[in-house]
Amino acid sequence: MILTGKEIEHSVALGKIVIDPFCPTNIGPNSYDFQLGGRYRRYTSEVLDARTENSSVEADIPDDGLLLTPDVVTLVNTEEVIGSFHFVPIIRGRSSVGRLGLFVHITADIIDLGSVNQLTLQLHAVTPVRVYRGMLIGQVTFWVPRGEIIPYTGKYGRVRSPSASLIHQDQQ
Repeated sequence: MILTGKEIEHSVALGKIVIDPFCPTNIGPNSYDFQLGGRYRRYTSEVLDARTENSSVEADIPDDGLLLTPDVVTLVNTEEVIGSFHFVPIIRGRSSVGRLGLFVHITADIIDLGSVNQLTLQLHAVTPVRVYRGMLIGQVTFWVPRGEIIPYTGKYGRVRSPSASLIHQDQQ
């Protein structure tokens, strides 16, 4: 079951959902529109290797925007800290952004219960697109879980900047 916009707002007020900062005008019929944060990360290697830590650089998004190009995946944080121990957040891009040829979140749209972070978005442009800090870039919906809730305790917990892949830590 998906929460309506009014129920999202009510659950934020009760502390069952974290959206910080929260802006009531970003509430939709069954979602909350979130903003692009101010930091981005890009890998510095031409070939990414799942068994090693890949080098990357992190920087601020300039005031005149960040140019995204088709040949590069760019990791960007959300402005908001988002999460819940009670509901399952699912994120996706806004349709107006998709109409610019921008994939806002390539994969991993389910946010684990108990993961409360600035989210790391995986941006990929079909054509060159310029994005700006603070623009409404995506939506988060909240779903009611069924069964025992076991909060997330994984490697991406409590993140406040765009995080690079840590898949190499899974290798035994």
